[in-house]
Amino acid sequence: MSDGAGPGWYEVRSSETVYEGFSTVKVDEVRMPDGSTVEREYVVHDDAVAVVPLLDDGSVLLLKQYRHPVGRYVLELPAGKMDEDGESPEETGRRELREEVGHAADELLHLVTFENSAGWSDERTHVFLARGVRASAPPEGFSAEHEEADMEVVRLPFDEAVSQARAGELTDAKTVIGLLLAAARLTG
Repeated sequence: MSDGAGPGWYEVRSSETVYEGFSTVKVDEVRMPDGSTVEREYVVHDDAVAVVPLLDDGSVLLLKQYRHPVGRYVLELPAGKMDEDGESPEETGRRELREEVGHAADELLHLVTFENSAGWSDERTHVFLARGVRASAPPEGFSAEHEEADMEVVRLPFDEAVSQARAGELTDAKTVIGLLLAAARLTG
Protein backbone atom coordinates (compact mmCIF):
# COMPACT_ATOMS: atom_id res chain seq x y z
CA MET A 1 0.00 0.00 0.00
CA SER A 2 1.23 3.52 -0.80
CA ASP A 3 1.87 5.99 2.02
CA GLY A 4 -0.46 8.51 0.36
CA ALA A 5 2.35 10.92 -0.51
CA GLY A 6 2.28 10.08 -4.21
CA PRO A 7 0.70 7.86 -6.82
CA GLY A 8 2.90 4.86 -6.01
CA TRP A 9 2.52 2.29 -8.74
CA TYR A 10 -0.55 3.76 -10.42
CA GLU A 11 0.13 5.13 -13.90
CA VAL A 12 -2.15 7.29 -16.05
CA ARG A 13 -1.93 5.74 -19.52
CA SER A 14 -4.31 8.21 -21.22
CA SER A 15 -6.62 11.05 -20.28
CA GLU A 16 -9.65 12.36 -22.16
CA THR A 17 -11.82 15.39 -21.40
CA VAL A 18 -15.41 14.28 -22.00
CA TYR A 19 -17.21 17.42 -20.82
CA GLU A 20 -16.32 21.06 -20.20
CA GLY A 21 -18.70 23.49 -18.49
CA PHE A 22 -19.03 24.71 -14.90
CA SER A 23 -16.80 21.72 -14.14
CA THR A 24 -14.69 19.51 -16.38
CA VAL A 25 -15.22 15.76 -16.52
CA LYS A 26 -12.25 13.59 -17.45
CA VAL A 27 -11.83 9.87 -18.03
CA ASP A 28 -8.36 8.47 -17.39
CA GLU A 29 -7.09 5.03 -18.24
CA VAL A 30 -5.05 3.99 -15.18
CA ARG A 31 -2.64 1.08 -14.88
CA MET A 32 -3.20 -0.74 -11.59
CA PRO A 33 -0.44 -2.34 -9.47
CA ASP A 34 -1.27 -5.78 -10.89
CA GLY A 35 -0.76 -4.53 -14.47
CA SER A 36 -4.45 -4.36 -15.40
CA THR A 37 -6.00 -1.11 -16.62
CA VAL A 38 -9.26 0.53 -15.57
CA GLU A 39 -11.09 3.74 -16.44
CA ARG A 40 -11.51 6.36 -13.75
CA GLU A 41 -13.96 9.21 -14.30
CA TYR A 42 -13.56 12.35 -12.22
CA VAL A 43 -14.46 16.02 -12.02
CA VAL A 44 -11.88 18.82 -12.26
CA HIS A 45 -13.15 21.87 -10.40
CA ASP A 46 -11.77 25.13 -9.03
CA ASP A 47 -10.90 25.10 -5.34
CA ALA A 48 -13.29 26.94 -3.05
CA VAL A 49 -13.16 29.00 0.12
CA ALA A 50 -15.67 29.05 2.99
CA VAL A 51 -15.77 31.56 5.83
CA VAL A 52 -17.23 31.30 9.35
CA PRO A 53 -18.16 34.98 9.95
CA LEU A 54 -18.30 35.35 13.74
CA LEU A 55 -19.78 38.65 14.91
CA ASP A 56 -18.76 40.37 18.14
CA ASP A 57 -22.14 39.57 19.72
CA GLY A 58 -21.48 35.83 19.38
CA SER A 59 -23.65 35.23 16.33
CA VAL A 60 -22.66 33.80 12.96
CA LEU A 61 -23.86 34.73 9.48
CA LEU A 62 -25.10 31.90 7.27
CA LEU A 63 -26.82 31.85 3.90
CA LYS A 64 -30.03 30.17 2.89
CA GLN A 65 -29.36 29.32 -0.76
CA TYR A 66 -31.09 27.12 -3.32
CA ARG A 67 -28.84 24.25 -4.40
CA HIS A 68 -30.07 22.55 -7.54
CA PRO A 69 -28.25 19.18 -7.14
CA VAL A 70 -30.20 18.52 -3.91
CA GLY A 71 -33.34 20.36 -5.06
CA ARG A 72 -33.81 22.52 -1.97
CA TYR A 73 -32.57 25.47 0.03
CA VAL A 74 -29.49 24.75 2.15
CA LEU A 75 -28.28 26.75 5.16
CA GLU A 76 -24.54 27.17 4.70
CA LEU A 77 -21.46 29.31 5.25
CA PRO A 78 -20.62 32.08 2.80
CA ALA A 79 -18.35 30.48 0.21
CA GLY A 80 -17.23 30.62 -3.36
CA LYS A 81 -14.89 29.37 -6.02
CA MET A 82 -11.30 30.51 -6.38
CA ASP A 83 -11.94 31.72 -9.92
CA GLU A 84 -10.06 35.03 -9.92
CA ASP A 85 -6.54 34.79 -11.39
CA GLY A 86 -3.79 35.13 -8.80
CA GLU A 87 -6.17 35.41 -5.84
CA SER A 88 -5.07 33.61 -2.66
CA PRO A 89 -7.53 31.60 -0.56
CA GLU A 90 -7.61 34.43 2.02
CA GLU A 91 -8.31 37.04 -0.68
CA THR A 92 -11.11 34.88 -2.08
CA GLY A 93 -12.56 34.52 1.42
CA ARG A 94 -12.55 38.28 1.94
CA ARG A 95 -14.18 38.84 -1.49
CA GLU A 96 -16.87 36.21 -0.91
CA LEU A 97 -17.67 37.60 2.54
CA ARG A 98 -18.32 41.03 1.02
CA GLU A 99 -20.23 39.68 -1.98
CA GLU A 100 -22.45 37.20 -0.20
CA VAL A 101 -23.19 38.69 3.23
CA GLY A 102 -22.09 42.33 2.84
CA HIS A 103 -19.44 42.14 5.56
CA ALA A 104 -15.66 42.46 5.91
CA ALA A 105 -13.35 41.02 8.55
CA ASP A 106 -10.30 42.33 10.40
CA GLU A 107 -8.82 38.84 10.63
CA LEU A 108 -9.17 35.52 8.80
CA LEU A 109 -7.75 32.50 10.60
CA HIS A 110 -7.17 29.38 8.49
CA LEU A 111 -8.95 26.39 10.03
CA VAL A 112 -8.44 23.64 7.44
CA THR A 113 -8.15 22.76 3.78
CA PHE A 114 -10.08 19.61 2.94
CA GLU A 115 -10.71 17.51 -0.15
CA ASN A 116 -14.42 17.69 -0.89
CA SER A 117 -14.77 14.17 -2.26
CA ALA A 118 -11.45 12.61 -3.24
CA GLY A 119 -13.19 9.67 -4.91
CA TRP A 120 -14.69 11.74 -7.70
CA SER A 121 -13.30 15.31 -7.70
CA ASP A 122 -10.05 17.20 -7.24
CA GLU A 123 -11.83 20.17 -5.57
CA ARG A 124 -10.53 21.36 -2.21
CA THR A 125 -12.12 23.85 0.17
CA HIS A 126 -10.11 26.26 2.34
CA VAL A 127 -12.04 27.18 5.50
CA PHE A 128 -11.41 30.33 7.54
CA LEU A 129 -12.74 31.78 10.79
CA ALA A 130 -13.45 35.50 10.38
CA ARG A 131 -13.05 37.77 13.41
CA GLY A 132 -13.72 41.50 13.68
CA VAL A 133 -16.63 41.17 11.27
CA ARG A 134 -18.47 44.35 10.31
CA ALA A 135 -20.85 45.55 7.61
CA SER A 136 -19.19 46.47 4.31
CA ALA A 137 -20.25 47.28 0.79
CA PRO A 138 -19.88 44.58 -1.87
CA PRO A 139 -16.86 44.89 -4.19
CA GLU A 140 -17.19 47.50 -6.91
CA GLY A 141 -19.00 46.13 -9.96
CA PHE A 142 -20.39 43.08 -8.15
CA SER A 143 -23.97 42.11 -8.97
CA ALA A 144 -25.60 38.98 -7.55
CA GLU A 145 -26.98 36.69 -10.24
CA HIS A 146 -28.90 33.42 -10.53
CA GLU A 147 -29.21 31.60 -7.15
CA GLU A 148 -27.05 34.25 -5.45
CA ALA A 149 -29.72 36.86 -6.21
CA ASP A 150 -32.16 34.77 -4.14
CA MET A 151 -29.92 34.12 -1.11
CA GLU A 152 -31.08 35.10 2.36
CA VAL A 153 -28.60 36.05 5.08
CA VAL A 154 -29.47 34.23 8.31
CA ARG A 155 -28.00 35.37 11.61
CA LEU A 156 -27.86 32.70 14.32
CA PRO A 157 -26.24 32.50 17.73
CA PHE A 158 -22.97 30.68 17.10
CA ASP A 159 -23.71 28.05 19.76
CA GLU A 160 -27.08 27.32 18.14
CA ALA A 161 -25.45 26.88 14.70
CA VAL A 162 -22.86 24.51 16.20
CA SER A 163 -25.64 22.55 17.94
CA GLN A 164 -27.52 22.26 14.63
CA ALA A 165 -24.35 20.97 12.95
CA ARG A 166 -23.83 18.38 15.69
CA ALA A 167 -27.50 17.31 15.52
CA GLY A 168 -27.36 16.77 11.75
CA GLU A 169 -29.78 19.63 11.08
CA LEU A 170 -27.13 21.38 8.97
CA THR A 171 -25.92 18.99 6.29
CA ASP A 172 -23.63 21.02 4.03
CA ALA A 173 -20.12 19.59 4.49
CA LYS A 174 -18.16 22.85 4.46
CA THR A 175 -20.60 24.33 6.97
CA VAL A 176 -20.44 21.39 9.38
CA ILE A 177 -16.64 21.25 9.13
CA GLY A 178 -16.26 25.03 9.50
CA LEU A 179 -18.59 25.39 12.47
CA LEU A 180 -17.18 22.42 14.38
CA LEU A 181 -13.55 23.47 13.81
CA ALA A 182 -14.33 27.08 14.70
CA ALA A 183 -15.99 25.92 17.93
CA ALA A 184 -12.92 23.82 18.78
CA ARG A 185 -10.60 26.75 17.98
CA LEU A 186 -12.61 29.15 20.15
CA THR A 187 -12.78 26.80 23.17
CA GLY A 188 -9.31 25.24 22.82
